[in-house]
Amino acid sequence: MVESTTLSIAPSSAVAPGFPEEGLVDAYRLMVLARATDERCLTLQRQGRIGFYAPLQGQEAAQVGASRALTSEDWIFPAYRELAVALARGVPLRAIFDQLLGNADDQIKGRQMPNHFGFRSANFVVASSPIGTQITQAVGAAMAAQRRKDAIVTISFFGDGATSSNDFHAGLNFAGVYQAPTIFFCQNNQWAISLPRERQTRSATLAEKAAAYGIPGVVVDGNDLNAVYGAVRSARERAVGGGGPTMIEAEVYRFGPHSTSDDPKRYRTDAAVSAARERDPLGRLKSLLETKGLWNDEQEKKLWDEVRATVAHTFEAAEKAAPLDPRSVFDDVFAELSPRLEAERAEYDALVREGVLKP
Repeated sequence: MVESTTLSIAPSSAVAPGFPEEGLVDAYRLMVLARATDERCLTLQRQGRIGFYAPLQGQEAAQVGASRALTSEDWIFPAYRELAVALARGVPLRAIFDQLLGNADDQIKGRQMPNHFGFRSANFVVASSPIGTQITQAVGAAMAAQRRKDAIVTISFFGDGATSSNDFHAGLNFAGVYQAPTIFFCQNNQWAISLPRERQTRSATLAEKAAAYGIPGVVVDGNDLNAVYGAVRSARERAVGGGGPTMIEAEVYRFGPHSTSDDPKRYRTDAAVSAARERDPLGRLKSLLETKGLWNDEQEKKLWDEVRATVAHTFEAAEKAAPLDPRSVFDDVFAELSPRLEAERAEYDALVREGVLKP
């Protein structure tokens, strides 16, 4: 008999029980770094200095709050908007810029489109463009960890649009049947590119979809760092304790475009965006810090100045890095190159020697 599930609404409180107060300033600094990087990347793409970018403005608290509730051994399965998650996991900003540029220092060697980074050292799986594929991947990895008796969880980040994908339903079904230690973290930013949330489903909430698979669903205010932290921490404790998966719907709003290929003015009003900005997660946490006597205007100005300078200098350094060697396309496919690839590489080298191609 399947265990009954309930949909709960996580409380929005000043500080969720157990949240380390000493970590609030660090969380705010991370959120500012993510916002400043985001702003810079949008400008860089418009200048033609990077090819593509998917912004996260408005989702910083959801990403940092979720990340801080995990351990370094847990595995992250992102979509393509999880910049703040990567930063919270300790990924250097320079490594992210290297990937956006696809230069010689890019750990993925230019083999993924910009903003689809991954970092093995941070247990941060490479993102992919197809909607929802990371959901089933996270479940498979969780099932493997379960069989090895590793006390970890996997967490899959996805948007509201992904809840209409095949992988969402297949992933939740497998996780429910096998009680996989997975957290399904939906950042409901209200728009699946240009499709509004109300035209995607008749479900009252997205989280309630989990009930069909025997999985608890939780709705949380994604602008509240502390509420997100509490929800994810509880879901993690449940998962590692053998209680199975949880789906969390973090209600946020995407302030910017879906990507730099999108024009949101074609499908939403400035008034709607302005109303959403009144609930800006950065402003919310800043107010909390000020109330607790942990922050002031002088610290605010200093932080933004320092962060913006760091972002600018880090990108300039990445931009000066050598370009990727085109011959790297022959690497990492086979332990030993096949005769055909050997011939193709020799042909390439010959064209370089003849001056037909640049090295």
